[in-house]
Amino acid sequence: MDDSMTKSELIARLAERFPQLVAKDADFAVKMILDAMSDALVRGDRIEIRGFGSFALNYRPPRTGRNPKSGEQVSVPAKWVPHFKAGKELRERVDQSI
Repeated sequence: MDDSMTKSELIARLAERFPQLVAKDADFAVKMILDAMSDALVRGDRIEIRGFGSFALNYRPPRTGRNPKSGEQVSVPAKWVPHFKAGKELRERVDQSI
């Protein structure tokens, strides 16, 4: 099940599904949405899209890791990572389709 969709495929599907939407406008809309979501996460905001899911940041504390090639211990700094949690409606739709 390696059916992934790239950004350009998403834009093409939008333009195909909505003939009144020129491909250039679909490209602009997708870019603006993704940029707005990225900017919100950079500010530390949470994003919630009803029926789809939410995006938030999870904190990962510093830890000691291991270089798999040499076995040497390395210090891994603390970081914030984006996290997606699917909404109930999306989980149910995916569960019913598989």
